[in-house]
Amino acid sequence: MTIALIQQQPTADLDESVARGLEALERAAAAGADLVVYPELSFTPFWPQRRAEGDVLARAEPIPGPTTEAFQEAAARLGVVVVINLFERDGDRAFDTSPVIDADGRLLGRTRMMHITDYDGFHELGYYAPGDTGAPVYDTAAGRIGVAICYDRHYPEYLRALALQGAELVVVPQAGAQGEWPEGLFEAELRVGGFQNGYFMALANRVGEEEVLTFDGGSFVTDPQGQLVAQAPRGEEAILYATLDLDDCQHAPARKLFLKDRRPEVYADGAVAVSSQA
Repeated sequence: MTIALIQQQPTADLDESVARGLEALERAAAAGADLVVYPELSFTPFWPQRRAEGDVLARAEPIPGPTTEAFQEAAARLGVVVVINLFERDGDRAFDTSPVIDADGRLLGRTRMMHITDYDGFHELGYYAPGDTGAPVYDTAAGRIGVAICYDRHYPEYLRALALQGAELVVVPQAGAQGEWPEGLFEAELRVGGFQNGYFMALANRVGEEEVLTFDGGSFVTDPQGQLVAQAPRGEEAILYATLDLDDCQHAPARKLFLKDRRPEVYADGAVAVSSQA
């Protein structure tokens, strides 16, 4: 299976950004991609870089809706699986959401980011409600795929939930800024996550200077052995390709050892119960 990560800077014009995203999809499909993944808030400015003001819901869109439907049509025509990420409006709530579209154009479902944070440049509490979709894994034409949207990747219990459902690949739509964390930490985190859970991980990052933040790019893929297998350049637009043998998951230490030897009966709320002995 060949994955393509689209590292592309959105513009303030939604129609222009969607058109550029569809053009990148065409190029990726022509290059042999089976799965194409886009960064967080794929086609709009990164709204949470400033505190929420005014009618925040006016910036969001429904799923299904015009953007999702455009990518459904393209996915069916090109025969590729597509994961995008949108600021979703659902009634009087909004979510950070990734629709998952199969190679026949069907909308298989949507994953909403579960964990919502608030700190400088990432004022997400004013925009997103906590996700209510759980941690679904999708049977796609490209394999069994889970989605961990940006902040959710920091939660080992979320990544483990995807492993327990047989995910072969977890994609991470991200908005990671320059200087946000120490150099190499993003890569180390996913290398460990993939190793502990026995699947590939693929992080598609935003790139480019925006109003407050400059996004770093550097999208990358790790394997079930915890190795970095491909990485895009930092600070520039690119399409990163990687060819993955999903059968490798079955030979990973996590599948042969870690998951088999779990003891969930001694875990309480995701942690090992504290001993009362001194």
